[in-house]
Amino acid sequence: MASHNDLGAWGEGIARDFLLAKGYAIGEVNLKVGNYEIDFIARKDDRIVFVEVKTRSSRSVDPLAAVDARKIRRLVRAADEYIRSRDIKLEPQFDIITVVGSEAGYEVEHFADAFYPPLMSYR
Repeated sequence: MASHNDLGAWGEGIARDFLLAKGYAIGEVNLKVGNYEIDFIARKDDRIVFVEVKTRSSRSVDPLAAVDARKIRRLVRAADEYIRSRDIKLEPQFDIITVVGSEAGYEVEHFADAFYPPLMSYR
């Protein structure tokens, strides 16, 4: 496995533990919906939460910059398909978790309700 894949898997493990500690119930991990992969699908209170995890080894590149308009559209499209195919009646929420660092030391930031689905862009 390439080192960036190792870094991503490590970051997702950190993010998973973080979400569980915050009371999220994780139902799906790395689920393929169409041509897109959703990192985590979780439940928190009365919401279904779609979580995108971005891991970087340093702050030389802002991990949030990787969640651009295109990625948001794709995530919303996949979430919409997931919700419709399972007839889910919960309100959707989109979270982003960034993990920056290494096993020797890292920072986690959680952006709950990071964005709202763009109107009419997911079809």
